Amino acid sequence: QVQLVESGGGSVQAGGSLRLSCVASGYTDSNYCMGWFRQAPGKERKRVATIFSDGTTSYTDSVKGRFTIARDNAKNTLYLEMNSLKPEDTAMYYCAADPSFSTLWIGSAKYWGQGTQVTVSS
Repeated sequence: QVQLVESGGGSVQAGGSLRLSCVASGYTDSNYCMGWFRQAPGKERKRVATIFSDGTTSYTDSVKGRFTIARDNAKNTLYLEMNSLKPEDTAMYYCAADPSFSTLWIGSAKYWGQGTQVTVSS
C-alpha cells in the first residue's frame, strides 16, 4: 500500500518562506512522476509543480521563480521550497504520485497525501 505523508505547512507572513516535504512509503520505484497540487477554500484543486523521474520540472506560471520542486529518490522524499510567499498562495497543499506523467498532469494521480495547510497573511 503506497502512502504519501506531507509535512512542513504553517502560517507565515507575506514574503516569507516554507519548505514542504512528502515522504513516500510502500514503493521504491523512482520512476514515478510526482507533483504538488493545492486547493484553496471554495476552489478547484490545481497543479503547482511536477517533476519527472529524471528531474525534469514544470511549474504553474504563478509560482515560477518563487517555488522549487525537488526529489531525493534515495529517501523517497519530494520537496517544495516556497519563497516570497503571497496571500494568494494560501491553500491546502497535496503531494501526488503516479507512474504516468499525463495522469499526474491532469490531476488524476493514483496516490495522494492527506495535505498540509499553508496560510500566508498580508
